[in-house]
Amino acid sequence: MARQDKDPKVKKPKDVGKRATANAPSTQKYIPFAEIRDDLVIMKDGTIRSVILVSSLNFSLKSEDEQKGIIQGYVGFLNSIDFTLQIVLQSRRLNIDKYLEKLDGLARQQDNELLRKQTKSYRSFVSKLVEDADIMDKKFFVVVPYSPYTDKKKSYFTRFQEVLSPASVVKLGQSRLERYKIELSRRMGLVTSGLEGIGLKTQVLDTQALIEVFYNIYNPVNKQQRRIEDIDQMRVDRTIE
Repeated sequence: MARQDKDPKVKKPKDVGKRATANAPSTQKYIPFAEIRDDLVIMKDGTIRSVILVSSLNFSLKSEDEQKGIIQGYVGFLNSIDFTLQIVLQSRRLNIDKYLEKLDGLARQQDNELLRKQTKSYRSFVSKLVEDADIMDKKFFVVVPYSPYTDKKKSYFTRFQEVLSPASVVKLGQSRLERYKIELSRRMGLVTSGLEGIGLKTQVLDTQALIEVFYNIYNPVNKQQRRIEDIDQMRVDRTIE
């Protein structure tokens, strides 16, 4: 049988696959924000965001007069702002692993055998209750944006294109960022005072808290909610004018 020489110019299918994988865009290009620093979320379009963690209240347990006061206060708060807001509800299954570990430690420390058994029994009850009832932990966030550009209402087709195509990053220097922060600070003051006026507690998220929130959003499978490395120990490249 005659021997056939291989053509070196012909590429194997696996080489083509490797090249296609190497040229594929990173998923990071589809994330709408460019970086998180100075307690801000800096978007790829050059706009900035601050995030406020807001407490909740049990509206049903309030009296009729209190409910009317809360509604009137909320309406007044909405009428006092002249910019857009985003209210985000994050719902996660309640994680009590640390509490269960604490109960295990208490059980081991008990000298009394009866107390040790009761502690273990209570630990088993709490674990089964959370698992069977599927108890959820809810957090409420208010996102306050600032854009130096004119806010234009985007069509559905434009928003759909932005989802499919990676956004180009607009570099935001420190001097320009400081100017933006002045206006954003004014907006933050209006929002926090308005929310606290109706009995809600507010807390502005710092850089470390923002990183942890976005990590949990983009890693929902991770039930342990592991601790992110401290921001002071991270290497962050900045663009400074």
